[in-house]
Amino acid sequence: MNMSEKIRVKAIYNGTVQGVGFRATTAMLAENAGVTGTVRNLPDGSVELVAEGWPGDVDAYLDRIAEQLRHRIDTVDLRRGPATDEFDRFRIAY
Repeated sequence: MNMSEKIRVKAIYNGTVQGVGFRATTAMLAENAGVTGTVRNLPDGSVELVAEGWPGDVDAYLDRIAEQLRHRIDTVDLRRGPATDEFDRFRIAY
């Protein structure tokens, strides 16, 4: 993947990630990092996050999530691909 092209990351976080401010924290961090996307709770108790932006911004964003929410996260399934530019900002889905 070219570093001059925006990327898309889809992450599924497992652990104590629902009902603890996980989505609100990821949304705040996304605004600070300049990435767009969405985050939502899944029925199985996990959280799905989709983020798009420049590779360095997205990587820094994921690092901040891992650092700030490390006590909540047991595992993360991360997939990368090209950005779709479908988001104009970061949103919490309900």
